[in-house]
Amino acid sequence: MRKIVLGDEALAEGALDAGLFACYGYPGTPSTEIMEYLIGKAEREGTPVARWCVNEKTALEGALGTSFAGRRALVTMKHVGLNVAADPFINGALLGIKGGLVVAVADDPGMHSSQNEQDSRFYADFALLPCFEPRSQQEAYDMTREAFALSEERHLPVLVRLCTRLSHARAVIETAAPVPKAPLDRVKDATEWMLLPAFARRNYAALIEKNAALLEWARHHGTNKLEIEGRDLSFAVITAGLGGNYYEENFAELAKAASERGTPPPARLHIGVYPLPDESVRKLCAGAKKLLVIEEGQPFIEAKLRGILPSAVEIDGKLNGRLPRTGELDPDNVRPALGLPPVRGVELSETAKIRLPARPPQLCKGCPHADSYAAINAAVDGYPPAERAVLSDIGCYSLGASPPYSAIESIVCMGASISMARGAAEAGIKAALAVIGDSTFLHSGITAIVDAVSSNAARTVVILDNSTVAMTGCQETALPSSKLVPILLGLGVEKEHIAELETTPKNIEANAARLVSEIEYRGLSVIIFKRECLESVRIRRKRDKARQD
Repeated sequence: MRKIVLGDEALAEGALDAGLFACYGYPGTPSTEIMEYLIGKAEREGTPVARWCVNEKTALEGALGTSFAGRRALVTMKHVGLNVAADPFINGALLGIKGGLVVAVADDPGMHSSQNEQDSRFYADFALLPCFEPRSQQEAYDMTREAFALSEERHLPVLVRLCTRLSHARAVIETAAPVPKAPLDRVKDATEWMLLPAFARRNYAALIEKNAALLEWARHHGTNKLEIEGRDLSFAVITAGLGGNYYEENFAELAKAASERGTPPPARLHIGVYPLPDESVRKLCAGAKKLLVIEEGQPFIEAKLRGILPSAVEIDGKLNGRLPRTGELDPDNVRPALGLPPVRGVELSETAKIRLPARPPQLCKGCPHADSYAAINAAVDGYPPAERAVLSDIGCYSLGASPPYSAIESIVCMGASISMARGAAEAGIKAALAVIGDSTFLHSGITAIVDAVSSNAARTVVILDNSTVAMTGCQETALPSSKLVPILLGLGVEKEHIAELETTPKNIEANAARLVSEIEYRGLSVIIFKRECLESVRIRRKRDKARQD
């Protein structure tokens, strides 16, 4: 069957047709559409199990439980989410995976909606796990199906790495006959799943053996394609994932330029699966004087090829500036490294040039966060700049850093604001505020509250409760707003220093006054600013209407 799908949706289709039983994830662009697609399927047909989780760690742990039961599971997250899931991801390599377990991670080169450009291939390499890197929607579908089979064959979790351009681009895919879902068939030998030192040492030795077999698998995998026949062996190119597309978009011109010089086009190795196929690399470079590495993301392959000692082969790539180290690659910016002239666009005269106004992201009109920030600004305005710090987390409320709010001063990672406010308070800052969303609080803020209760450092945590995961498309939070106060009380926050306040324009002055009173309290206090996200209301009404129709 032929379908037009996003790259994320192609991966989801591949998982479904591989006999997926359950999928768990945490929303994060550019991975969100994988789970959205599967949740939609579950709502229409009752299968598979598809659930948003409180964070990526709990999502991966849920998938491990499904695998333990002998059924296939998928976990979805963006690249920085793999940091949160690193503990079960790396330890999962030591388990005797039963039902196929695939970890789908979407990297974001260029930081379109992320705080860094980290490359998930490093995690797979560190954990000694296989990694697939599709270059098209069709490969995303095919590789996901293969990843589940490989996971069960080798008893290992398998990483599938997407990038933004593939995740969010549409193309036609050809699907194949689906695989039936596996019956319940739980693990028999529990020692394969108990990482007590005696068992873990045994399992780690087995992992090393599996890695040697994986290397042999990668050497012969069909997507690790070596092109040396009739090619210029003195100039070698390694492409990986989307880098292969950018190379091939320039290939006709590259071949023409080579022909004019009286030489064939360069030899090439394309890499679609890892571990790095070392024998293929050696064959490619046997007669090479120059090697170019085109890979999306960080210089993962290039760094492996560069030793401490000088090499007889000149290696070009991101580490020596021949390709841009930051941002995304594209067919145009790889041309100079291939020896092709830059593509010149239409030159406009100064009078003809259109100067478009800047359009930075901003909070929606009527967003409750605007009124919350107005109250925060009013509250801290009475403190000298040296005695105040408003520290924030990741979410749409991060836009409070920009005018007209200019209210927050740090954005590091999920849950960091609460812990950072402790450090700021203990360093002597009087008005130390932590700003965190309701979903982010559930994701990574709860453990920080435990620290906060333990130390009772003088800080005020402000939870912006808009009753949704707004930044990534208004998914439901793991728990409703009504559970926030019981959680805080259960963690030990004093009842008299927990306040739920409606955040509206008419309440700004009163909310600011309550904030000041809690700032003056020399211990932990929590203010919850409550008002539902308008976009969430709109989406819910649209869904309700669709269900009624």
